[in-house]
Formats: sequence, structure tokens, C-alpha cells
Amino acid sequence: MPKLATPLSESQIRALQPRDTRYSVADGKGLVLEVMSTGKKVWRFRYTLNGCRQPMVTIGDYQLMSLRVARARAQKYAEMVAKGLSPVSMARQDRGAEKRVDILRDAAELYVASEIARKSEEYRRTTQRALDKDILPAIGHKQITQVTTEDIHSICDAIKRRGAPQMALHTRNVVRRLYAFLIARHLADANPAASIPARTIANQDGRTRVLSADEIGVLLRAIYTSDIRRPLKLALHLLVLTMASKSELIQATWREIDLDAVIWTIPAARAINGRERRIYLSAQAVTMLRELRESKASRTYVFPSTRGNEDRPIAKGTLNQAVKTLGLQGEHFVLDDFRRTAANHLRALVQSTVGESDQGQSTDVSTRERNVSDPSQHEMQLWADFVDAQFAGETHASVGLPRAARGVE
Repeated sequence: MPKLATPLSESQIRALQPRDTRYSVADGKGLVLEVMSTGKKVWRFRYTLNGCRQPMVTIGDYQLMSLRVARARAQKYAEMVAKGLSPVSMARQDRGAEKRVDILRDAAELYVASEIARKSEEYRRTTQRALDKDILPAIGHKQITQVTTEDIHSICDAIKRRGAPQMALHTRNVVRRLYAFLIARHLADANPAASIPARTIANQDGRTRVLSADEIGVLLRAIYTSDIRRPLKLALHLLVLTMASKSELIQATWREIDLDAVIWTIPAARAINGRERRIYLSAQAVTMLRELRESKASRTYVFPSTRGNEDRPIAKGTLNQAVKTLGLQGEHFVLDDFRRTAANHLRALVQSTVGESDQGQSTDVSTRERNVSDPSQHEMQLWADFVDAQFAGETHASVGLPRAARGVE
């Protein structure tokens, strides 16, 4: 029985180097990739008809065709051969209908099909969103070689004007990866996004950084689709929901938390303001804390260290390191942004409820609006529900969000 070929991957194909003479690498089911001595790579179909080996049929240039499309063509030709028909004429028609990839919109389509097809659902979604919302409407009609650094600056500036510098940097990164792909396929010679420093896009003062609603969703989804430990995912989520400082959270003890009364009392010795703090817990926060308690990891600490036998909380740098693994550190995101973000959005949320309340309630809400640093139980739930809303349209079960955070009772 002949040995079956191991299917190729895009990374393997890119790594294939030219030799003194051309050679072929099989993908399986008749599809082969021929590598010329010049470095050019061509998809071909190998087949036998009526018991005789036939000359290979050219499918198309690897430069212009994704692995997925090449496999689909090979499958179509194999079905013709199985019926006793030659695929030569059909292959010639297919090549004649093949469009050149010289417009950025077509290049982006090739990139999505070839480079990110096997990435995670979240990666594909955020990449496609950046392409569809900002990149292609602005420069999709341009020749690949005519896109300039100024074009990318203009796109990023427009996104920043929407109040989303992190999304602007993410968009720059999508363009940079797209052009790196095109350069590897010899469809572009230069990368217009490569020379734009991250600090010129999202370098905001640490005392004023506020995440947009979109950025909250992006960050939380990045947390839950990452490989960091489950307790650390919950810790980062709780930083968003509780408006606590990093030090207050990582040193939290079970004695401070009353899940039945849905309140967390931080003693003055640990509180960031030097006074005892009472933080009301939303339904979502309670669900996460119950999960942590049921894990029985520690009788003392909510977030115990996993190193050594001593019962102590996680190290101060643990959450910072966890954030770095998300690949977001280049976007000037720090943990204190959560507290500032929550305070700013909650202020707007509380203010918006004024017009929806009756006269008696309106006065009370207005008073609360001026002091969101000490939010009520109602306001904490309002904030948690707002955070949940940033996941609208996502399949949360696939990323392991707590049940309450998915709106499931």
C-alpha cells in the first residue's frame, strides 16, 4: 500500500527553499507543490487516467492561491478523473478565470484564506473586523504597492478620534501582519505599517488611560481565550468588576468576603485609601468567587500562590505577567486602567439613568453620580451588566466564561 502524504501547512510551505533543480512536495490526494530553482512555487495535480500516469496539471501559482483553494481544485479534478474524464481543459479554464492579486482587497481575501484560516475563532473575528470596519473601506481599492505609511497613520488617527487607541494599534498590527504575509509571497516589497511605532498610536498617560467599550470586550475575550490559569483569568475579570486595586485583590482573604450578603470588606490596613472599604459584589462577581472557593485551593486566600507549601497569596507581579502573555503589552495597557475605566463608564451609566428615573429617584441618582468611587450595590450590578454587554454576539461558552457572566441563571 503506497505511503500517504502528510498534509502541508502554510508555515511549512513558506519554509520551502529553492534548490539547484526543481522539486515537488506532496500534500495528498493528487495535490503537489512544485518548487522551482528560482524560488517560485506552483500548485499542480498528479493523476492517473485509464491506468496510465498523465502529465501533471497546473492548478495555479502558490503566490496567488491559498492552500484551501488549491485543495478544492484538486478535489474537483480527482472527481473528474474518477469518472474517466481528463481535467486538463477544466484546469485551463480555471486558470483563465483566476484574478491577479494586486488590489489590497483581493490580497486581504488571500491572507484571510491562507494565513488565519486555522487560527482561533477570536483571532479570525478580530482580524476580519479590523479589515472590514477600518482598513478595507479606506484603502481596499488601492494597489498593494501604492499603500503608504501615511495611509496607515490616517486610519489609526480616525480610530483614535473614536476614543479607541488600543483598537487603532490593533488595526496597525493587522496591516503589518498582512503585509508581512504579502512580502513572503513576493506580492509586496515593503511594509507600510512596520515603521509606525506603537507609542505614537496608544501611548497615553497612565493617569488618564480609559478603555473604550470595544476595548473592554477585546481585553476580556483575550483573557478567556488565553492559556493562563483559570484563577488568573477570574482575577483579571474581577479587577474589572470590583473596581479594586491590584494589591487589594491579590491579597484578598475569604474572611473578608461574605457571599451571602454579597459584600467584600477590605480592612483599612489593606485598603488603597487607608480606610475600611466595603465593595458590593455583582451577581457575576459572586459566581466567580464561588467557583474560586469551591476549588478549595486555600482556606485563607482567594488567590493563593501555587509555589511551595506555604499558604500565601500570589506574587505582586503575577497578574502583570499574565497580562503580558495576552500579547497586549505593546498597546500600553496596565492593570490600573481597569479601575479608571470602570469609574468613567459607571459615571456615564449612572448619569444616563437619571432621565429614566422618577423625580424622587432622580435626586438620589444625581447625588450618587458625584461619588461613583463608592458605588452602591445597584450601581455595581449596573456596571457588571454593562461589561457583559461588551460580549454581545459572542459564544461565551466556548471561552469558559462563568455562567452569570453569560447571563445564564
